[in-house]
Amino acid sequence: CNNNVAFEGNETALEQIKADFIKMINRENEENCGQFPDYISETRGYFFDIVWVEGDCIFNYQTKWSPNTDILIQIAERHNVDFIHDYEKMGNLIYGRNIYENGNLTEIGLDNDDFEQYHYDEETETYHFQGKIFDNDCEILEILLEEKINHMQPQI
Repeated sequence: CNNNVAFEGNETALEQIKADFIKMINRENEENCGQFPDYISETRGYFFDIVWVEGDCIFNYQTKWSPNTDILIQIAERHNVDFIHDYEKMGNLIYGRNIYENGNLTEIGLDNDDFEQYHYDEETETYHFQGKIFDNDCEILEILLEEKINHMQPQI
């Protein structure tokens, strides 16, 4: 599962999180296996292929089979921060965003009905969605997710 997480909070907490992730990156390079921060004692949801987006508290990484949101919540609670977590594993039709803010988790994920809104034309090797043609499904998935997010927000 491809993951991208952006932590938000006070600078001291974000620096601690960066240090935790840099430790995990270094250990992964040495041990060649998935990692957790030292204070996590789980048996699944390991971080693999971690990449720090320099300058921010944003990390890209891999997990096996599904997102590791529970682990991210433990990190956020320990450091009293929020996060936005985007994830996707298209082989399992998993695509979504988790928003953790003030101790509350909002999960927004695409479901089968969403995936059925577009189709792939093998003959032209293009995707068709809302009367438009796309070379790949990335933009379509972003549109579908944004539509879901917008429907969840209260209308003013």
